[in-house]
Amino acid sequence: MEKQNKERKKTTKKTTMNQKKKIILNVIIVAVLIYVVYAIYLLIKEPTNIFTIEEGTLYQEETDIGYVIRKETVVRGNNYKNGMEQIKAEGERAAKDENIFRYYSTNEESLKQKIAELDEQIQTAMTEDTSIFSADIKSLEDQIDEKLKEINEITDVTTLTEYKKEIDNLITKKAKIAGDLSPQGSYLNQLIEERKQYESQLNSGAEYVKAQMSGIVSYKVDGLEETLTPDNFGSINKEFLENLNLKTGEIVATSEEAGKVIDNFACYIATISSSEEAKQAEVGDDVKVRLSNNAEISAEITSISQENEDEVLLILKVNEQIEELINYRKISFDLIWWDETGLKIPNEAIVELDGLNYVVRNRAGYLNKILVNVTKQGEDYSIVQPYTTEELKELGFSNEEINSYRKISLYDEIILNPDLSEVE
Repeated sequence: MEKQNKERKKTTKKTTMNQKKKIILNVIIVAVLIYVVYAIYLLIKEPTNIFTIEEGTLYQEETDIGYVIRKETVVRGNNYKNGMEQIKAEGERAAKDENIFRYYSTNEESLKQKIAELDEQIQTAMTEDTSIFSADIKSLEDQIDEKLKEINEITDVTTLTEYKKEIDNLITKKAKIAGDLSPQGSYLNQLIEERKQYESQLNSGAEYVKAQMSGIVSYKVDGLEETLTPDNFGSINKEFLENLNLKTGEIVATSEEAGKVIDNFACYIATISSSEEAKQAEVGDDVKVRLSNNAEISAEITSISQENEDEVLLILKVNEQIEELINYRKISFDLIWWDETGLKIPNEAIVELDGLNYVVRNRAGYLNKILVNVTKQGEDYSIVQPYTTEELKELGFSNEEINSYRKISLYDEIILNPDLSEVE
């Protein structure tokens, strides 16, 4: 019996010890959890209460849909059904009355084939006659070899065409000299004469089309060249633009029948806006346009008309990125009313007092109230800078106050939502 009592006491004691251990362990776990929660709170709280000042840019902008308007002249010849060969490549500049493309002549492929066959016969005849030697022929051969080396590094279609013509001319000259010196001269001259006749037929049947004005050559013809033109600004309105049924960002297709020359000095973007900035804008205002390729270009408002109570039609003139805009007729773009670069801070760090703006700077735990000049203010951020001595004088500060004026600077730490009553 006594043994059983001892065992029971021993078991009870062990149970009590285990319970104490569990309580201690639970207390430790709770303490750790409290510490972790507090640490997380501090980590979250610290960044939201303090902001480090950095250099930044503030934009007042909006995203709009624009219609591209250009001064452009479509050029088309009579033989447009024959197909065309570009002389000036897309985006290349041309002078007035310069050939920009040509239409193929009738039976052009057949004539080209006959000329190619004659070229082979001429080359064979010259190769077989080893008695021919002339310094002029040697010089021509050197020129041909040099052109052939250069042509391997050329990718521009127009330049390749010019090189091919030069090589053909050099080969023809070589053949003519060889014909005069060779015992087979009559045969060579006959081949050369026959080639000239085919080439004459080829050239006489081709129709060359010239630029009617100087500018950028393009083959992206959409039929709106005489509709969306600077001459028609007076007839452009929201209904007119919407009735064009154009797709935003669609690339204008390349024509196989016509080309055009575009004024390379300026083009225009018409857009409808309902923003307050648009309603307050004036003709002559300078703005910026950000295109889909992220290029920011300067623009000028050249025309404003009220569409209705909420919307304004703006026409913007741009002098850059005209080659990029050739590809499109309707675009999405960012209209930037203004941009300011400087010390960028959150608006919630600024406190207004007696018509002046202040921030609270934290340096090693010491808080100071700093007067700042807000140069631009957006929805969430502002651009600020220190006041100059002259500006402080104009605000009525004394010399003593000016001498003790603390300036805000890059990488200063400022307090968000500060309480000025708790600051020096």
